[in-house]
Amino acid sequence: MGLNSNRVENISGNEATIIRVSTTDSTLSPPPLEVHRVCLPPKTTTFQKLKHRLSEIFFPDDPLHRFKNQTSLRKLVLGLQFLFPIFQWAPEYDLRLFRSDVISGLTIASLAIPQGISYAKLANLPPIVGLYSSFVPPLIYSILGSSRHLAVGPVSIASLVMGSMLSETVSYSQEPILYLKLAFTATFFAGLFQASLGLLRLGFVIDFLSKATLVGFMAGAAVIVSLQQLKSLLGIVHFTTKMQFVPVMSSVFKQKDEWSWQSVIMGVGFLILLLTTRHISIRRPKLFWISAAAPLTSVVLSTILVFLLRSKAHGISIIGHLPKGLNPPSSNMICLSGPYLALAVKTGIITGILSLTEGIAVGRTLAAMKNYQVDGNKEMMAIGLMNMAGSCSSCFVTTGSFSRSAVNYNAGAQTAISNIVMATAVLVTLLFLMPLFHYTPNVILAAIIITAVIGLIDYQAAFRLWKVDKLDFLACVCSFVGVLFISVPLGLAIAVGVSVFKILLHVTRPNTLVLGNIPGTHTYQNLSRYREASRVPSFLILAVESPIYFANSTYLLERIMRWVREEEEWIKENNRSALKCLILDMTAVTSIDTSGIDALVEIRKMVEKKSLKLVLASPVGNVTEKLHKSQVLDSFGLNGLYMTVGEAVADISSLWKCQP
Repeated sequence: MGLNSNRVENISGNEATIIRVSTTDSTLSPPPLEVHRVCLPPKTTTFQKLKHRLSEIFFPDDPLHRFKNQTSLRKLVLGLQFLFPIFQWAPEYDLRLFRSDVISGLTIASLAIPQGISYAKLANLPPIVGLYSSFVPPLIYSILGSSRHLAVGPVSIASLVMGSMLSETVSYSQEPILYLKLAFTATFFAGLFQASLGLLRLGFVIDFLSKATLVGFMAGAAVIVSLQQLKSLLGIVHFTTKMQFVPVMSSVFKQKDEWSWQSVIMGVGFLILLLTTRHISIRRPKLFWISAAAPLTSVVLSTILVFLLRSKAHGISIIGHLPKGLNPPSSNMICLSGPYLALAVKTGIITGILSLTEGIAVGRTLAAMKNYQVDGNKEMMAIGLMNMAGSCSSCFVTTGSFSRSAVNYNAGAQTAISNIVMATAVLVTLLFLMPLFHYTPNVILAAIIITAVIGLIDYQAAFRLWKVDKLDFLACVCSFVGVLFISVPLGLAIAVGVSVFKILLHVTRPNTLVLGNIPGTHTYQNLSRYREASRVPSFLILAVESPIYFANSTYLLERIMRWVREEEEWIKENNRSALKCLILDMTAVTSIDTSGIDALVEIRKMVEKKSLKLVLASPVGNVTEKLHKSQVLDSFGLNGLYMTVGEAVADISSLWKCQP
């Protein structure tokens, strides 16, 4: 049974395309296969290509599509909704939604007040700054933010990073004013960086913080944060300012004579209480209010206890005086010049990236659960603008918090009004309730911080990384170890470096596969993956699974020639038909540059020296266009380019059988 070929050749000067029709006898399986022409994409100008490419890079969601074919008035309304998402849901707001938002807002306020004070201490800032940061930023976010459930305020990771980076250069105890100025300056640059990313639609920058990197970083940071709280839990007065594991543990045991049994008993007792309530809420989500109310309840109880025992509890340090009143302006404290500007900028960018990553991740997760979308670029601008405004009103870096947002969601929040309710509760606290926190012990703040950050240690995620991707697990471990033993920013830098190395590894060492035919079909799949796939006699079919760039062109040339050598050796060992044709499946080659084109030319020359034919199959439009413009297609001849691998095998086989 032979394969007959009726060939119709149509070669136009501009398209360099071929039409062939291959037919088979009716009894042959698989069915007859028609060989189609490989067409060039429609002609476009360089400007059109650039416009399309930039649109794909910066506007993949086509944010202006809603303005098409709309009246001027409607465009104005849509513009207001686009800039201020509050106008999207405000017209439909009613008393039922307000009731839910009030309940959720008061619930997260009970969590935000003690956490705000605690996280300010974590950043080595005055406790009152934490409350300031829970007032102004939520108000701004409620107008500009697109998430309905994100609860805004200080967070542990950004507080830790800011505290560790600034305290390495400036002592917060010896130069408190300078330290405060640098904190506000870093917050300003964090907001400027975040807003710029959103305005320029450069959100992909934060994607370099992969999930694996964040898992390790957050776990390491959680351990460091927890160890730092041993100072308050044990009542130690002289404690190291370093953040690494070894200096912290060394300081703990060197200062054993300063340990206070009163602090230990109170701290451990309330820590057990907080962890127990957290465990209950995890096991029974409907009881979320227990863990939400536990921090404020602990603050109240511990404050009353210390007040009653103030004459005897000398070993327990307290917060002390907190000034009443609204946020004082701090724009005059932002330093835009001077010897510490570089430190403030670096701190701002790193904390800005971390807080953006956390805020957007939380917002998108909760939005997916309620079936609505969060615009990442809008979120960047909202978070950035609220941090810029916050830096001018005595606030430090804020974003959407994991713990508070989860409580906000479970409490039934419907819109961003819950943030306004929370801010109102903080306002009342700032105006009237500050004297009540005078006797609040620092040990309870330490217990609250430990309870909050312990949830950042996701050992299950690390285990999944180990099972699925060892390189991701390596990035996770590098991040964890770097944060724990070197420093927080360097640990993060190491992890990002490992992630970038992984990207470079995939780009510079792309995957190549040998394909075989699935019997009875025109389908070709990986020989090592599909047992039923079989080699096609006299053909070596290779698939390249990446773009061909200058970074990988030399590697691909060497690897492809190695495949050819190994195939010839296999043929010789198994006494099979001689190799005649090398087919490159270009389906996954989404792009090619001049170095890649030169590599293809070199491969063709090298295989021709071995009396082999090189054929390209399934090239995408822009690859075909570049090959045509470089006039490389001319050197491949009439049967050197095919739409599919199946058509290439069928047509070339028919040509061989027609030869005498």
